[in-house]
Amino acid sequence: MSTATPAAPTAKSNSKADAQAAFAKGLDGVIGGQTAVCSIEQDKLIYRGYEIHDLAEHATFEEAAFLLLEGHKPSKDELTRFKAEIVAERALPTAVTVFIESSGGWLASGRAVPMDVLRTAVSILGHTDPDCQSVTKDANLRKAKRLLAKIPTIIGHMQNVIDNRAIIGRELGGDPALDHAANMLYMMTGRRPTAAEVKVMDVSLILYAEHEFNASTFTSRVISGTFSDMHGAVTGAIAALKGPLHGGANEAAMEMLKEILKDCGEAGIGTSKVDAWMQQAFDSKRKLMGFGHRVYKNGDHRAGILHKLGKQMAATLKGNFGGIPAGKWFELGEQVQKIMLEKKNIHPNVDFPCGMTYFTMNIPVPQYTPIFVAARITGWAAHIIEQHGDNRLIRPLSIYTGPAEKKWNS
Repeated sequence: MSTATPAAPTAKSNSKADAQAAFAKGLDGVIGGQTAVCSIEQDKLIYRGYEIHDLAEHATFEEAAFLLLEGHKPSKDELTRFKAEIVAERALPTAVTVFIESSGGWLASGRAVPMDVLRTAVSILGHTDPDCQSVTKDANLRKAKRLLAKIPTIIGHMQNVIDNRAIIGRELGGDPALDHAANMLYMMTGRRPTAAEVKVMDVSLILYAEHEFNASTFTSRVISGTFSDMHGAVTGAIAALKGPLHGGANEAAMEMLKEILKDCGEAGIGTSKVDAWMQQAFDSKRKLMGFGHRVYKNGDHRAGILHKLGKQMAATLKGNFGGIPAGKWFELGEQVQKIMLEKKNIHPNVDFPCGMTYFTMNIPVPQYTPIFVAARITGWAAHIIEQHGDNRLIRPLSIYTGPAEKKWNS
């Protein structure tokens, strides 16, 4: 064994010349940090050691939320305590409810969409939270549970305003007897959902709960890396998730399917009409949402899980949804998927089946991404807690592409 004294560590170079060789547009392939929350692999998606197929089949969303936030699988007593904590925090402060009620005109005019209202409502919650300015682990965990509880209430109240009906669950944030997914659906519609609807929604929340250093999660870590507070970091994450290249893809995917149906008709599903529509989209270089992924190259594991559940539920539904039976949406979706795979070798991501599944549950398309927030708040909060607990300010370099140096008075 060598007894030589190790060389003193040298300062890491911070020069642009040294860093330029590692440049990757969009930070593609760049390691942005370390995390114990989640691991994305080509054949697996793991939340704190548990693979997504295992969670989707055997866990509830509340169990997955506990796992992400508290760091381990809950015991029976821990889960009972956790669920009671969430139910107790569902009701909104009056100031937030008043804001949501005042947002109807903006939503009706198109000057705002539900993600905008949700973003502002979460920001207002920061003013009402007794732990708002603290970044300690205990305070962050309390805030995370409050946000987990209140975001579905915001979504439900907002949909009530959009539908011009009385706020459901104003005093208690819904029905305390209902679990998380069921209560969110109840608050949006005033109808207690079926067991099949609850199961599909619960699994979709698990699938959307966490996904490593995606754009919105990385945004939350950049903000919390300045030691800013959790509500501020989550507000920024919501703004990032709104975009159609991230969370808004589920809405865009459904709007695309509606456009195909309008142009091809129900009789065109399964025929060359859809093939021709897709070819025209390819020829015009149109970006088709709900397909491809920056990390997964062989397909998104979550997509197959949600597609199977959604299709099974659709087969039990009667009546028309957007002009056609529920099952027809999945027939159309499968045809589009097949064309994309055969002609472009691109697989669907989870946003594609999400669009069809939520649509056949009568969930308004503009609420798809807010529901994504109701799930992803668990992952965001886990990352914010982790960033605050072992922090280094996130400050990358850039490559300047502007004009050469000039003299102002030349």
